[in-house]
Amino acid sequence: MFGVYDNKDGGGWNTTKDTYTSFGARPDRGKSAFFNNGGSAPRGSYQRGGFGGSGNSRWVEESRDDEDWSKPTQANERLEQELFAGGNTGINFDNYDDIPVEATGQNCPHHIDSFQDVEMGEIIMSNIALTRYTRPTPVQKYAIPIIKNKRDLMACAQTGSGKTAAFLLPVLSQIYTEGPGEALAAQKSGGQDNGKYGRRKQYPLALVLAPTRELALQIYEEARKFAYRSRVRPCVVYGGADIGQQIRDLERGCHLLVATPGRLVDMMERGKIGLDYCNYLVLDEADRMLDMGFEPQIRRIVEQDTMPPKGIRQTMMFSATFPKEIQILARDFLEEYIFLAVGRVGSTSENITQKVVWVEDGDKRSFLLDLLNATGKNSLTLVFVETKKGADALEDFLYREGYACTSIHGDRSQRDREEALHQFRSGRCPILVATAVAARGLDISNVKHVINFDLPSDIEEYVHRIGRTGRVGNLGLATSFFNDKNGNITKDLLDILVEAKQEVPSWLESLAYEHQHKSNTRGPVTAMEETTLIRGEWTGGATKHPSNPISLHLLPPPPTIAVGRTTPNSLIRKPHV
Repeated sequence: MFGVYDNKDGGGWNTTKDTYTSFGARPDRGKSAFFNNGGSAPRGSYQRGGFGGSGNSRWVEESRDDEDWSKPTQANERLEQELFAGGNTGINFDNYDDIPVEATGQNCPHHIDSFQDVEMGEIIMSNIALTRYTRPTPVQKYAIPIIKNKRDLMACAQTGSGKTAAFLLPVLSQIYTEGPGEALAAQKSGGQDNGKYGRRKQYPLALVLAPTRELALQIYEEARKFAYRSRVRPCVVYGGADIGQQIRDLERGCHLLVATPGRLVDMMERGKIGLDYCNYLVLDEADRMLDMGFEPQIRRIVEQDTMPPKGIRQTMMFSATFPKEIQILARDFLEEYIFLAVGRVGSTSENITQKVVWVEDGDKRSFLLDLLNATGKNSLTLVFVETKKGADALEDFLYREGYACTSIHGDRSQRDREEALHQFRSGRCPILVATAVAARGLDISNVKHVINFDLPSDIEEYVHRIGRTGRVGNLGLATSFFNDKNGNITKDLLDILVEAKQEVPSWLESLAYEHQHKSNTRGPVTAMEETTLIRGEWTGGATKHPSNPISLHLLPPPPTIAVGRTTPNSLIRKPHV
């Protein structure tokens, strides 16, 4: 979840040359070995009726009412290796202690400084040790005691700060302590008993709603870790996948459900899920769900069915941003809640080095190649574009240029999206071209560089995008291509850079001043002009102009340069791959 940033060269720009030359053409453009194994992969594929296997020690259908859910079950070495193989230490993790935290609300519980400061039970503490979490992040220090004290919570923390564990740890801890309660009896008595598992309606004790399939799967994988050696069985349901397979998985038992709103409503209408005993409701990336138009489905789930009302259930909302309109709307879901702000609402991490360069649309592809050539070949680069068509076009362009890349957007099938993420995570395709569908919540280790090929139209989306790097204490680099089409976010972007103590290009300050005073002056000099890539001056190696906001280690000069206009901005050159 946290990953490790390998910063041997001390910076994101001055890295080794001759990047990606070992990849060549892409014979794996079709199905990867991940899907050629008939679904037998230990993670990321359906296994025996459930996504990624059982998620913990196999849930026994005929659970006895007198079982003590607080006691761990027998260990499973194979599953333990599968769940806890990754590392979770960031090199700048100590810096998080300096992040300001503000909790507002009546009778706010005191924060913790270590996981031992709050009683979470034997199962949770042993799984924390297995995940190698040495101490809580700021959002965890405050959110865990708040949730353990059964208070509603609206938490706003910078992306990549450990929000998922902040709600999973205390919620699962309370479920282990309280046991299944009436839900177990209702599950046993409801529906027809056909076969070993039966076709019974499931009554989850906790529900986590997420806006996208990818984020739902990520939360589910984290839930599997903290449910290890427990009697709690996590499940996940989301659109775009075989609903029959998901129903069969649910019928094996479901105590903690991670879901996207649309698919959950479908399951409820089919009589497969009942929320009568759902005492814990979590809305992750809540603002994103409402922005995406999920408000009717969310209200249908929360207010118009059998879920216990607020005040009886415990409700938590998590996100990196909470616009004022969303805060007002959230009052309908929360009861006497505590508002938790870790850092400024909607801020970015100082662990992310942010670079903004002026690049005209016609120069973006050439400039992107320069950035990719300056990136270490073992690192992962995430390139954001605005449209699905643009994602496909840029992926094809990079593929023709010899880069191992893949793409993810809303029009790709669930199978294709899962394969693309697997290839990206594994490093087989270290370049992922994505639309906003991948911007929220995804936790991919070792993403060193996020490139906004197309800047978003609002600053909140920018915060979420660049938050894919610099995750939980690691260092990261974010580069954004700016031109006159992005004038609407000039002031907000300037504020973000200043607050995060980033270098601010002089032209951006001027542009913000111009927009503020509604003056019509000439636009700034382009980055391509500032880089002075002109015949006779570009001799390879590092090229730096005093006013250029970046320094690149470029490859040796290309064999051919075609000059169109007299300005350096018009140079078209074939990149050396």
